[in-house]
Amino acid sequence: MSINNMIKQSRRIARAAVLVLGATVLLGTGSIQAADMGAKNEPIKLAMHEWTGQHITTLISGHVLEKMGYEVEFVTAGYLGAGTAIADGNLTASLEVWDNNLGEFFPKLLSAGKLEDLGDVGLDGKEGWIYPAHMSKKCPGLPAWDAFKSCAKKFASAETYPKGRFLEYPADWGDRSTQLIKAEKLDYTPIPAGSEGAMVAELKASVETETPLVMMFWAPHWILANVDVGWVDIPHEQLANSSMLKPRTFKVVWPGTKGKWPAAYEALKSIKITNAIQEPLMDLVDNQGKDAKTVTKAWVDQNEAVWKPWVQAAM
Repeated sequence: MSINNMIKQSRRIARAAVLVLGATVLLGTGSIQAADMGAKNEPIKLAMHEWTGQHITTLISGHVLEKMGYEVEFVTAGYLGAGTAIADGNLTASLEVWDNNLGEFFPKLLSAGKLEDLGDVGLDGKEGWIYPAHMSKKCPGLPAWDAFKSCAKKFASAETYPKGRFLEYPADWGDRSTQLIKAEKLDYTPIPAGSEGAMVAELKASVETETPLVMMFWAPHWILANVDVGWVDIPHEQLANSSMLKPRTFKVVWPGTKGKWPAAYEALKSIKITNAIQEPLMDLVDNQGKDAKTVTKAWVDQNEAVWKPWVQAAM
């Protein structure tokens, strides 16, 4: 065979190999993507609850799903009512649930298999009763439990005197502090807050004017990096009775998610949102007035090295 013929034959073999390889890749990719992505043209509906940290967790997760090619809807939903909506398939997931604030229906739905626990969010959470640092001067024994009990008048307002005023969570978040106050017969009157924003505004105002305040609160939260607070040292027995031990934060999904959107299901399992991710973004939203969708999308665009392994694990 001449050199020219050998070259022509090599080219024909190479072209044939490329065509076969290309066909194999296209067929393989098509079949794998179709199986892994599932119903990618049907929206995945993520619940947006009443606090900024949960918005950030949910928005980052949703933006990552969008990068994968999914359609995502962010749906405003009450925290305690969302469990039923997810169990019914009207919502797909709630991506930041605190196990010490589940209300009545979440545990029942989880135990019945109508909700699926998808694993920890990644946060190092804390919850309890906080007071601004200036209250330590008015009640020198703080943070001790006995000092807190005896200083009720120091925390009073004109409306609650002689009882102390206690700022409770918004009504939809549960009333565990109220129940503990009643059980321990503390001389405090619980007042439900209107929202997370209202709680933060009260804390800031108390710090600026050195007025009395004690309130239910949690970490991580951006305001705690900006004001000096103490945590009431609630005894372990009282904490356990009120479900206020160190909380677990986890993700719940509609049990049909794995079958309908397999790759999204795996990605949501892999996603980990830490305090270090969440707190600076909370500060941008709540303290600097930035739009939550904008700052979380910018974070996703700038931190591919963080979230890409989540997607790779899913695919």
